[in-house]
This record gives sequence, C-alpha cells and structure tokens, in this order.
Amino acid sequence: MPLSTDLVDGAIAVVTMDFPPVNALPVAAWFELASSLSVGPDVRVVVLRAEGKGFNAGVDIKEMQRTSGFEALLGANKGCYAAFKAVYECPVPVVAAVNGFCLGGGVGLVGNCDSIVASDDAYFGVPEIDRGALGAATHLARLVPQHLMRTLYFTSRTIPATALVQHGSVLETVPRSSLDEAALGLAREIAAKDPRVIRAAKEALNGIDPIDVHRSYRFEQGFTFELNLAGVADEHRDAFVRDGKTPR
Repeated sequence: MPLSTDLVDGAIAVVTMDFPPVNALPVAAWFELASSLSVGPDVRVVVLRAEGKGFNAGVDIKEMQRTSGFEALLGANKGCYAAFKAVYECPVPVVAAVNGFCLGGGVGLVGNCDSIVASDDAYFGVPEIDRGALGAATHLARLVPQHLMRTLYFTSRTIPATALVQHGSVLETVPRSSLDEAALGLAREIAAKDPRVIRAAKEALNGIDPIDVHRSYRFEQGFTFELNLAGVADEHRDAFVRDGKTPR
C-alpha cells in the first residue's frame, strides 16, 4: 500500500510512505497522510518513515501538469497544508525517520515533527524557487538558523543531515540499515513516559511556539498563487516535467 500504518508495541503508530519512484505525493495522498495522524487514545508516539530511495520529494508535479485548470494546484496546496498541520497538531510526539532525500514538502513534514533521526546519507532542501513556487521556508527555518535558511532557500542548495545534527534539529544520524531501529528506540523511550503528561507537554510546547506555523506557511502559499496566475510557475513546472531543468 502506498500509505500504511502499523501499530508497534501496542502504542507506537508507524506511518509509512511508499510512492515510487521518489515519494512525490499526489494530491489525494497528502490528505490521506493528514488523516493518518489523527490517532486514537492508545497511541503514545508516531513514527513517520518512508520506503524507497528517499523520504519525500514533495508534491507530484507531473500530476499537476497533466491536470487541466487549477484543480491539482489548489489540491496540492490544501493537501500540503492539511498534512503539515496534522503533523504539528498530532496529540502525541511525532518522530521523523528520514532516509535519503527530504525535499520541498518533505521538509514541511519534518520541520513540523517533534524529533528527527536520519540516515547518514540523508539530505534536506527546499527547491521551490527552481519550481516557480514558494513554501516550506517556515519549516526549513525550524531546522537551521535564519541566515542559513535564506541562503539555502535562495540557492536551492541542500544540506546533509550530519550538518543538521550540529544545528541541533536532527538528533542523530545512523547507517540507513539502522534507521528504523533508531527511530523506534527513541519512540519507545517517549512511549514509556506517562501518556497523560506527554500529551499535555505536546500541547504546551505548541502553545509556547514563537511562530504560528500554520499562518506563516499560508502566507508563503499566497505567493505561489501569485506566481501561478502570472504564468511563471507553469513555465517552471513544464520545464521540470519536460527535461528536469528550470528556466533562468
């Protein structure tokens, strides 16, 4: 199944994304992912992971370009918003287990998680500018300091998970073969705590967050719509679908 949830130890919900070849999620999958984060009272921790070459490559641009009108664009924007919001507002901590690449919408997901572990070959980036769009700077800013975020954003450069350990946003990097074990180990440590206190702590920490991530991301999305109406975004997406390159 492209998106599945397994219950481990009766308390850890492991949500897995599997959308070959690169885990670029179609519109429906973003909403399905959001629904999967609505957990029951027995769940104490969620682990968000992926199968395949990388964690997440963002939205399915090819789906967007083969769909007439603005339906897919609107769907992708609303779906991403819903999924990012669901991660952030999940009543229990969400641990991201990041393998390989984590790009665009992947950063939106991970940036709203509570803890991150990654494989030692993992890397993160937001290539939105190269796609004629904006978004996920809100979430990239939760991973790196402000000036580095801006440099990464303007250049579409990526940053390795090993560097994010130094910034404190990634807890640790491990060999890819040990990633699931490391994520579950952290999840079990959290799950061993009193779930009533953990749920209260999650709500409290969200309440003292200095940035309203939902409002901030929605503000970014407005510029994506402007670029699309101006024809700029379509030009970049067409070039990406055609030859993987973007116009300059």
